[in-house]
Amino acid sequence: MNKEFEAFIEKMMFYYDIPGLAIGITKQNEIVYAKGFGVMNIKSNDPVTEETIFHMASITKTFVAAAVMQLVEKGKVDLNKPVVEYLPYFRLKDNRYKEITILQMLSHTSGIPDCTDYCWEKPEYDEDALERYVRSIEDISLLYEPGTKFYYSNIAYEVLGDLVSKVSGESFETYVINNILIPLEMKNSTLLTIEREPKLLASPHIKNEEKKVVVSKVYPYNRVHAPSSTLTSNILDICKWSIANLNRGELDGVRILKEDSYDVLWKKVANIKPNEEDIGISWFIRNYSKYKMVGHEGRDIGFRTSLGLIPKKYISVCVLANIDSAPTKKIMMKAFDSMLV
Repeated sequence: MNKEFEAFIEKMMFYYDIPGLAIGITKQNEIVYAKGFGVMNIKSNDPVTEETIFHMASITKTFVAAAVMQLVEKGKVDLNKPVVEYLPYFRLKDNRYKEITILQMLSHTSGIPDCTDYCWEKPEYDEDALERYVRSIEDISLLYEPGTKFYYSNIAYEVLGDLVSKVSGESFETYVINNILIPLEMKNSTLLTIEREPKLLASPHIKNEEKKVVVSKVYPYNRVHAPSSTLTSNILDICKWSIANLNRGELDGVRILKEDSYDVLWKKVANIKPNEEDIGISWFIRNYSKYKMVGHEGRDIGFRTSLGLIPKKYISVCVLANIDSAPTKKIMMKAFDSMLV
């Protein structure tokens, strides 16, 4: 990237008080730019590099979608069947829960509300945490008739993660590791953050009541919310993920999804008003210039992430930040602007 782009990054970091950033750009099958800016932790001042591990937040949902589609390809799951056929203990206060399909959960059209408390300060680490959570939501009421309206729901993705676990016969995290991360050689990525060496992780930062940047007292990790947000990775690995998706499921001769699965993943299910976006299966779809862009944003306490792909041009941009107020999407779009001039 040119000096003008990096000057823009430095300006954004100064203006928005961003401790650290990592940016990765791919074109065709190559990582053409991967660089860190700033620090992992404002107390230690260790520099962010392309190897630095960040919390991915909701970019994790694109891995859930891939996992479900793998099970669809194997004939173990039907997107249009009710979730209760695979998780008999899934229930909500509203009897219409019996109608909710896997596709509706994947596309945020299930009518299920969003989570209001992620309990980052009191995480659960055992393998049964996800099933317990799914069993605990029985008093929740639907906001809308299933299939009628877009409403973003992290709760729905926790249910989907449990579905992946029960259909596959292994924990959600283990399934994704064995069937996506290992085949793609994403060696610096895991959903089991509890097993990581803490010094390798970028620290989460927030602004306190005085608007001063401080290190968050909690890290956003809880196995209850693994499917919706707890992948940890670095910019190099996320670039691999981008290339695999731009290649419609293949990286370096290894295929994790059939090509035609992307006709489903990237097909509009619902419109999102007033954003001028559509939602497919986890992936958000928008127009950028004259091109179709697919992507996902992420935000949890202390982290902000943005991932965008332009399939027709075989290019992608990912921006990772260790403060939740960072304008990662704005930086991502500036990178696309620089690439498509």
